[in-house]
Amino acid sequence: MVANPERRAQLADAGLRVLASAGTRGLTHRAVDREAEAPEGTAANYFRTRDELLGALGERVFERIAPDPERLEQLAARTPGIELATDYVRYIVERTAAAPDLMRALFELRIEATRRPGLAQILRATLTSGYRGDVDYNAQAGLPGGAKEIAMLHYALDGLLFDQLTTSIDAGFPLDEVVTELVHRILGPATTSGPS
Repeated sequence: MVANPERRAQLADAGLRVLASAGTRGLTHRAVDREAEAPEGTAANYFRTRDELLGALGERVFERIAPDPERLEQLAARTPGIELATDYVRYIVERTAAAPDLMRALFELRIEATRRPGLAQILRATLTSGYRGDVDYNAQAGLPGGAKEIAMLHYALDGLLFDQLTTSIDAGFPLDEVVTELVHRILGPATTSGPS
């Protein structure tokens, strides 16, 4: 069977809907087939194992929350510095907060990966690739911070988004204020450009 990328994406989207409504326990190849209104066995033809299915859902989350090239072009036209870095991070928060079900699905997948080594391997490759891409992009854009600072931003944003998109501590601080302070604390004046 020749893999059809469009069909694969449709099946992954159906899987994300199942994951959002039924959690990882309800996510089966058959449930994906039903959600996609596909003949039984279709999902299994595209994703042979459960780990492959779960890993594909993680990849699909990142495809769907990918930045808009036009918006990136607008940001890239500005002078590099801490304020531009802050606006890049604001845009990340804006994109991910606008897709709460996708981010919740990713959180579920990351937790499930702690119990499934095969999924962990697939998901780790996706997450690591994204992180390395962010480090490279940051360096090419001439923004402050290197690999360590980008890792710190990932850790901080993952926690912030987890709080915002699940049951929150409800500390009452405005989200934009929190984002600005996180970026300034992590990429502040002591931070130099380039790899750490």
